Amino acid sequence: MSEQLDPATEVFVTHRNLLFTVAYEMLGSAADAEDVLQETWMKWMTVDLDTVREQRAYLVRITTRQALSRLRTLGRRKESYVGEWLPEPLLTAPDVAEDIELADSVSMAMMLVLETLTPTERAVFVLREVFDLGYNEIAEAVDKTPAAVRQIAHRAKEHVAARRPRGVATPTDTREALEAFQRAINTGDIQGLLDILAPDVVLVGDGGGVVQAVLNPVVGADKVARLLAVGGSRFTTRGMSLETVQMNGSPALLARLDGVIDGVVAVRIDDGLVTGLYIVRNPEKLSHVERETALHR
Repeated sequence: MSEQLDPATEVFVTHRNLLFTVAYEMLGSAADAEDVLQETWMKWMTVDLDTVREQRAYLVRITTRQALSRLRTLGRRKESYVGEWLPEPLLTAPDVAEDIELADSVSMAMMLVLETLTPTERAVFVLREVFDLGYNEIAEAVDKTPAAVRQIAHRAKEHVAARRPRGVATPTDTREALEAFQRAINTGDIQGLLDILAPDVVLVGDGGGVVQAVLNPVVGADKVARLLAVGGSRFTTRGMSLETVQMNGSPALLARLDGVIDGVVAVRIDDGLVTGLYIVRNPEKLSHVERETALHR
């Protein structure tokens, strides 16, 4: 016989996935999003439910405020980060990919675009464009007037539109790009990779100063392809395996060395060509993926 949840817990559990996604899209970190949910839960448990008119809106407001506070702290941490900073990969269920708008909003490429917004712009954009919240509801969450929120939303939308990937990359497009990447790693044959790389493709690595990764972005199809072919041959001799997984709403590659997750590879596709390759190797950012994959084995 299942244990009966108290009303406050039941409401929180009902909206937990929504709250996690709001926090993750604002922070780019699954670990920090989980911390924000814990803080939201503790605040929620002190609330008299009889005084709450819209429970979902109230929870979103708490989550947004906690995430905004943490986002400013994260900004200071990023200033001293070694090398390039990439969002923490997030293992996602297949049904996320079917929701094209949600899959796009949590993609690695879009998460990097969101990094270029101010904290308040990011909160407003996520709540308005991804979750379709009303201006009044958002205003309460970010402590602004509805008129100010409307202006911020317009500015953020234009900013994102100028930087987001062009065209819709289907899962098939992404898988084909990853297969070419995998062939280059396994065989050293870079021609198939060159065929799908944009001339100005950018490779970004994130080792967090803990493990080896390129410290600065590598730009240009020839440089990227040769780096992958040379670097890949080193890893294959050490027994690296690659598997396709659903990450951030799209197919991605999960690299393992001796059975332990060593990295995640995601791509950005514009007009059918790969314009961005993102390789996350920072062990701290892979710990959430490690736990999630272990649960599904």
